Amino acid sequence: MEKIIFHIDVNNAFLSWTAVQLLENGYKYDIRDSYAVIGTDPKMRKGIVLAKSTPCKKLGIYTSQTLYEASKKCHVLKVYPPDYKYYSEMSHSLFKLLSKYTPDIEIASIDECYLDYGKVKRMYGDEMEFAKKIQKEIFDTLKFTVNIGIANSKLCAKMASDFTKPNKIHTLYNYEIKDKMYPLPISDLFMIGKKTSEKLINLGIKTIGDLANASYETLYKYFKNQASFLINQAKGIDDSEVDSSYYEPKGISNEITLSHDIVDKDRLYPYLMNLSDSLAIRLRSQNKYAYVVCVILKDNYFKRKSHQKKLANPTNNTDEIYKVSRNILDEMWNDESIRLIGLRLDKLVSNVNYQASLFDEEKNDDKVDIVVDDLKKKFGNKIINKASLLNNKEKKKLDLRTELKK
Repeated sequence: MEKIIFHIDVNNAFLSWTAVQLLENGYKYDIRDSYAVIGTDPKMRKGIVLAKSTPCKKLGIYTSQTLYEASKKCHVLKVYPPDYKYYSEMSHSLFKLLSKYTPDIEIASIDECYLDYGKVKRMYGDEMEFAKKIQKEIFDTLKFTVNIGIANSKLCAKMASDFTKPNKIHTLYNYEIKDKMYPLPISDLFMIGKKTSEKLINLGIKTIGDLANASYETLYKYFKNQASFLINQAKGIDDSEVDSSYYEPKGISNEITLSHDIVDKDRLYPYLMNLSDSLAIRLRSQNKYAYVVCVILKDNYFKRKSHQKKLANPTNNTDEIYKVSRNILDEMWNDESIRLIGLRLDKLVSNVNYQASLFDEEKNDDKVDIVVDDLKKKFGNKIINKASLLNNKEKKKLDLRTELKK
């Protein structure tokens, strides 16, 4: 049986799903065609762009850029708050639609998955025709577009789905790798970060083909045990299977791949702050509390590490989650070059029994969070921010305004 893998990726998921939600609620235009971004805490200079429209991309606005920097590039920029509960619903709808055709689906993230089509090809026929069918069904039913990559491995299917966007279908079969993949710049290779790309380019390796044909001995001098991984990636070698096993979700998480490697720990705090806020909002929307806070880091050699802490009392309080996660980051920091930061909240529960000494303070903080969530849901993130989430300069302004009112 021929191995045929689909990689299905929602085009600009957060922005597309927000656009669908707004149109369903009577919005007059599609924000996907306007200067729009999805971002956290628009009033904050360190709020981050989570997704951007095509017009914004053409202006040089990128994911993980601060909203302050993005607004300087586009003076008419409109920022929309993320709605993670709605995103989760849209993600579930997508995977439910695909599961009608096969159970062999591996969910890679909230907006992408792999599908083992080789096992069902006899039922549905030519893979290109089937890809067109489900692409159309997704748009007709759910009102957003997807890219589909078709290949003989997960790696090449992922590469194919990224060729050109949006709403495209691309193939990258084994026999097409040299023609379609080798000429691409080395920075386009999946799992290769900016620092690694720069290092390879300095060695004269400018394309994926250059890396595929590179000497292992030469690369080993500079990349040690990563040398084999890099060469295999460039050759499109990937024997991993589509893993459709189901795991009962016991936690929630979110990660941000940075636009460039960060070596200063202090520059990671704003990302951690936004992750804490977004995950806390998701917890509160589900009436859940977390016992475990876990910080995730990935360095420029793709080495992933995580540290966690178990709390005496479960929480869904933004301030508490950020405080704990920041302490964890301080403890695990080792002066490395970071390309990804993530936060995970585990051991979720629905009921909370606080220790008496902490109850009053935590209870009051929870009430404040609920009020803030309601205001943000009705009026957007820019309506209000807790003082603990402001930067130092903004805190001073807030303190000054408070003193003047006295």
